[in-house]
Amino acid sequence: MSQPSPEVYEQGRGMDAHNQVMRELRAEKGAKNYDPHEPTRVWLDEDNTPDGVYQSLTIILNTGGCRWARAGGCTMCGYVAESVEGGSVGHDALMDQIQACLDHEAEEAEEEAGLVKIYTSGSFLDEREVPAETRKAIADVFADRERIVVESLPDFVEAERVSDFTDVGLETDVAVGLETATDRVRHDCVNKYFDFADFEDAAREARSVGAGVKAYLLMKPPFLSESEAVADMKRSIERCAAVEGCHTVSMNPTNVQRYTMVDQLHFRGGYRPPWLWSVAEVLEETADEDVIVVSDPVGNGSDRGPHNCGECDDLVYEAIKDFDLRQDPSVFEEVSCGCELTHDAVLERETAYNLPLAE
Repeated sequence: MSQPSPEVYEQGRGMDAHNQVMRELRAEKGAKNYDPHEPTRVWLDEDNTPDGVYQSLTIILNTGGCRWARAGGCTMCGYVAESVEGGSVGHDALMDQIQACLDHEAEEAEEEAGLVKIYTSGSFLDEREVPAETRKAIADVFADRERIVVESLPDFVEAERVSDFTDVGLETDVAVGLETATDRVRHDCVNKYFDFADFEDAAREARSVGAGVKAYLLMKPPFLSESEAVADMKRSIERCAAVEGCHTVSMNPTNVQRYTMVDQLHFRGGYRPPWLWSVAEVLEETADEDVIVVSDPVGNGSDRGPHNCGECDDLVYEAIKDFDLRQDPSVFEEVSCGCELTHDAVLERETAYNLPLAE
């Protein structure tokens, strides 16, 4: 597997220029202090899993941030801008964050969620972000739940770390930000260093202790046209479905986040987030794959998020969320709009990534 140090990630991998630009963009962010005792975000939702639909508690821990992002990072990701300065948060502070999330759940939910999902601005299984002591303590806190999801880059997916959760009886899934099954797109468009083979290795490692894998894909990173992005997602879902242990794919359209390369391209008219019709097309055409496919179009309907014409955005978004829970492609037959013709024309005629044919 790839070695987990920023120096190895960056030097000699053809990413030096991307990383230099990303560091310069992030340096534009003014200093802002984040309380290490408070989570970045916490919310309640519903999620589809191999065992059915669960009420879920989603937690984004406030850590020192993704070490790959510190080296430069992904072209679309601004989450490191929300991380605690200094590169680390201690055990006690992280457990205070967990307690704050439990307090939120107690106030907002009628009962405890069966599914808990834990993310950071990087990798939950990276012990520079979440120490082993904290990981084990969190496993104990949620041992009475049914299922847990933890997110990580493939480098840090080790059987010993994942088994902290499976050993307490939790159905465990490791979520990996694969972004695409196409190595060249991941390397050159997303600026992410690892290969699809590393994802396969991570799935094998998780499977060795009885855990499953959830792949996160990114629809339309920069430097792809709309049609190229659609084709890439269809291919990627097919390849993920063929990986043993990968039971869910979350295909998420790019949204424009501050202090990123995507933000710079968008500001100059060289990037448009994907059409919601493109999301619907991919979900509809991959519905027969042997894998759960869901999508969460963050920022839908805005010019910085996935959108159509503005008139039909909410209806198409609701159809996507309905599909997430029911996995029934017929939901897309119930929505239509005149802008579908514009979308069709974009798919046919847009050949350059930096010249979007429609806003």
